[in-house]
Amino acid sequence: MSHDRHEAGFKRRTRVAEARAALLDAVEPHGRTETVPLADADGRVLAEPIDAPAPVPGYDRAAMDGYAVRAEDTFGASDRSPAVLRERDREDGPVAPGEAVRVHTGSALPEGADAVVMIEHVETVGDEVETFDAVAAGENVGAAGEDVAEGQRLYEAGETLRPSDLGLCKSVGLEEVVVRERPAVAVIPTGEELVQADPDPGEVIETNGLTVSRLVERWGGEPRYREVVTDDEEALAAAIERDLDADVVVTTGGSSVGERDLLPEVVDDLGEVLVHGVALKPGHPVCLGRVEGTPVVSLPGYPVACIVNAVQFLRPVQKLAGGTTADPLPTRRARLDRKVASEPGTRTFARVKLSREGDAEGGDGVDADDPAYVATPTRASGSGVLSSVALADGWVVVPEPREGLDAGDVVDVELWEVTE
Repeated sequence: MSHDRHEAGFKRRTRVAEARAALLDAVEPHGRTETVPLADADGRVLAEPIDAPAPVPGYDRAAMDGYAVRAEDTFGASDRSPAVLRERDREDGPVAPGEAVRVHTGSALPEGADAVVMIEHVETVGDEVETFDAVAAGENVGAAGEDVAEGQRLYEAGETLRPSDLGLCKSVGLEEVVVRERPAVAVIPTGEELVQADPDPGEVIETNGLTVSRLVERWGGEPRYREVVTDDEEALAAAIERDLDADVVVTTGGSSVGERDLLPEVVDDLGEVLVHGVALKPGHPVCLGRVEGTPVVSLPGYPVACIVNAVQFLRPVQKLAGGTTADPLPTRRARLDRKVASEPGTRTFARVKLSREGDAEGGDGVDADDPAYVATPTRASGSGVLSSVALADGWVVVPEPREGLDAGDVVDVELWEVTE
C-alpha cells in the first residue's frame, strides 16, 4: 500500500454493507467434512442431507393404556350392552376373534389386533373383559411411521443441528453424522505495549485476543489464540504467514493510521487490502484483506471497536468459511430513555442496558402496545471503555442516514452476545 495514509488519514470510509460484501466475495467455504458421534454434534453444520433410515415408530403401538382388540368385536358395544371378550396373554399368539390383550401406552400392538379400547371404558370380571365402547380400526393406535416415515428427508446439508435434532436423529437409528469441519481462525493480538498480566506503567493487559477467540468459539469456529506480536513489520508478516493454513486470520490492534499501525502495509505487501476504513462507530479503522486466498481481518485495538467490528465482519466471514451464513442477531424491542447521538453517514452502535419497563418506572407495567423494556445508553462512552460493552445487554444500531435517536424512540436492541 503506497499511499501516505499516516499523513492523510482516512479520506474515504466505506459503508458497512459494502465493506462486508467485499470481504465475503473474497471467501470460499473450506469444504472439509468429518464424521462425529451424534452426541457431539450439537451446533455442528451438516455436510450432507439426512434421510430417515427407519420409521418412527417402527411398529404399530398402543396410544393409550387399555386392551388391544379386533375393532369388529366391539361393534355395537355400549354402556347398557357391553361387548364381552376373553382376556389372554400377549405370548399366546395373534389376537383371535373375541379376544383382548392388556397393553400400555407405547407398547407394540399385538398381532391380529387393530384397535385399543381405553382402560376407563372396560371392566374385568375374571378372565372376561367387558367393553363399553365401540372402537374403529386404528383407534387409539400409533401407526408405524406416524412420527417419521422411512426415507423421509429430515435435514438438508447446511443446517445447524440443535439438541432436539440430535434426539430425532437418534430415534431413527443414527449414531453419527457427517458435518463440516469447524473453520480454523487464527487470532493474533498485536502491540508492543501488551502483556498478559501485571502491567507496568505504559503497558496494557491483553484482552482483545481472549475476547475474540472466545467469540470465534461461540460462533462455531476453532480459535488459535496466539501470543502477542510486537509492532514490527517482519514479525507481523511472519505471524500472518504462519497461519495462512487457517480459514481466517484475525489480528487485533495496529490497523489505524498511526506510526505503529503497520498491519495495513503488511497485509498489502503480502497480498491485497480490500477495505481500510469503514463508516462505522466505534471502530472505523478496520482493515479487511486477503493473503494467498486467506481472508485477513485486522480489528482496531480499542476493545469496544474490536468487538463491534468482530461481530460485523469476522462473524460473517467465519460462518461463510465454514459453509453457512450468519443469521441476523436476535433483537429485543425497547424504548430509549435517553437521546443517542450519531454522525450522519456513519453507522453507530450505541451500547445499552435493558430493564423491564415497569421496573424502570417503579410501576407494575405499561400499555400492552408499548415495549416491555427500556434501553438505557451506557454512561461510559468511547471505543476504549471495555466496561461500556461488557456491562451492556446489547446495542442499538443507528443507520447511516439518521442523525441520532431521540429519547422515547422505540428501537431494536441487538443481543450480540447471545449464544448461537
